[in-house]
Order: sequence, then C-alpha cells, then structure tokens
Amino acid sequence: MRRPQTPLVSTRRKLAFLRRADSYHEGEGPVEVIETHFAWIFLTASHAYKMKKPERHVWDYSLLDVRERGCRAELRLNRRLAASVYLDLVPLSCEHDGRLVLGRGQTVVDWLIKMRRLPAARALDVSFRSSGCICSREQRGVIALLSRFYRAAAHRPMPPEGYLRSLSARIARNGKDLTAPDLRVNPLWVEQIVRNQQQFVRENLVLLGARSSHLVDGHGDLRPEHIFLDGPAGVPCAIDCLEFDANLRRLDPAEELAFLMLECKRLGAHGFADQLGTGVLAGLTDAVSPELIHFYMSCQALNRAKVAAWHLRDRRGARRVRHWRARTDSYLEDADHYARWAVSNGWRSVRTAAACVPDVCPTC
Repeated sequence: MRRPQTPLVSTRRKLAFLRRADSYHEGEGPVEVIETHFAWIFLTASHAYKMKKPERHVWDYSLLDVRERGCRAELRLNRRLAASVYLDLVPLSCEHDGRLVLGRGQTVVDWLIKMRRLPAARALDVSFRSSGCICSREQRGVIALLSRFYRAAAHRPMPPEGYLRSLSARIARNGKDLTAPDLRVNPLWVEQIVRNQQQFVRENLVLLGARSSHLVDGHGDLRPEHIFLDGPAGVPCAIDCLEFDANLRRLDPAEELAFLMLECKRLGAHGFADQLGTGVLAGLTDAVSPELIHFYMSCQALNRAKVAAWHLRDRRGARRVRHWRARTDSYLEDADHYARWAVSNGWRSVRTAAACVPDVCPTC
C-alpha cells in the first residue's frame, strides 16, 4: 500500500494561520508578528511561538526534519540560561480535510518553539536606553546568572596550536570579508585593524595558547537584547543562544563576556560593563588580563562590523543603507581602538594581572 504523501502547505498559508488569535489554545489576541533574518515570532498575550524560515542562510533549514532538529537543539541549549522561558516544541499539523492545527494532527508540516513571553521593557538594552542604568540588585543578578553558567558549561578544550590557528584564521577571514569590493568599506582601515590584531596574537602566543584549555560550549550570541532582568522565575535570564553551529559556540568565556561588555559600552553603560567584567571573570579558574579583554573586544567588534556590512547586500534593507553604513563604521572604530590599546599595553605581565580591570583605558 502506498504511503500518503505529506501535504504541501505553503509558507504563506502557515503564516496566515499563525497570525490568527483563534489558532492558539489560549485564544488570546491580537497576535503580534516579529520577523528576523532566520525566523518568525508570533506573540500572544502570554506566549511567544518561533518558527524557523525554510531557507538557506548560514545553515540550511529548507528541510522539515532539519528544522525539527534545529528547534530541539535550540530548546535544549536555551534552557541552560532560561529554563523557565523555553517551554516546549509544538508541531504545526495538517488534518485530512486540509485544516491547519497547532498541535498534533494528521501530518506535521512544521515546528514551533513555545516560550513564555518576556516583557520587552525589561530587556537589558531597553533598560539602558530608557534609564541609562540598572540597580545594584539587577547587576548582581546578571553577574550571578553568567557566573553559574560558565561554571556549569561543558568544557570543549582545544590544543594551544589549534586555538592560535583558529584565532589567526578568524581575524584574516573577517578582514577578507570586510574588504569585498561591493561593500565599499575602507580597505586600508580594515587592514590596519587586522595587522594590529595579528600582531597581538604573535606577541602573546603563551597567553592566548593558555586560553585554549578554558574553552566551553557557550551562548554564542550574548548581547544585551538577549538578557532580561526579570524572567518568569523572578531572576534574570538569557535567551536566543546560537544553536545551529556548535563550533561558533566554542568560546573562551572571557571572549564571550568581552563581547557583552563591548555591547554594553556601546549603549553607554560603561560602569555596568566594568562591574560585569570584574564580577564574572573573578569566578573563572585563572586571572584574565585587561589586554586580553581588549583584544577580544576588538575581535568581536571586527566581526560585528562584518555582520553590519553584510546588511548592505540585503535588497530588503535598501532604505537603511545609511544606518548599516554608520553601524559598520562604528564597529570598525571600536575594533581599531581596542586593538591599538591591546597592542600598546601587551607588554604587561599576565602573571601579575590579578583580574580584569577594564577601566584602565580612560576612553573605553
């Protein structure tokens, strides 16, 4: 007997169904829709449902079974930092008569991650923009959240020579990508930043090689907009980890934290960034020098400049060319500044560095 074929349900039809309030068991409306590069998020009054786009980007989610695996991985990984937010994996199904239902039905045609809806006003970036700071209790909560995470994170060490090669290759790749002719980014500026970063690697082989034993399976995209000061459990949480590539999450905790510090400083939250660095890094197994943090901040800023520049190729964002051009240049300024500082201060002895004190640079 022939197996029944999986019904072909267009993405447009799925989106139309998921935009309707009566499609959800809670029956709450209206439904707010947020579109990102990789997914659609449907917000009801109390929950958020995320459906991955069936497209090829940095990862190929064109196949249903791949999207299912990606959703399961996202659910599992994000529960490390937001267990009370990530609730379940929910199938989108098609019945015999062609009706779509959210939940188990005749045939699964897609998958959605069900989450508790978080108050947008309590995101770390929104809090900084609205009030310029957060209270000491909230600072301690974020520090405690990340400290626990890095203590419990799975260790993924690498041979020192392998880590050094990967750092150097990543720097070179970012430089090459940014100097693509169609992006029209100043190549001399990028090349100067790359030279300084590579110089720091060459002059600090022992320091950087030693970090290879500290690599963990991290978050992968730890930005202020992914940290919420009040999760469902009444404590801070972090969402939206990078689930599609474990290698991109294989990070030195000091580098992941440097990325968050960079983004906080860009929001004007210099004091919080410094408190964060001192508090979380104090819990790591060895001291982390200011030079290393500045180097990592430079590397992350160069990578973010590349991501911003790539938006210039998106025809859908043609109206925001000026925005993405300015954002690219802003990250390049940060990458340049932190690389110069790291190189000029790289002579300091790592053995005498007690902990990260990021504010040693008066303009950081």
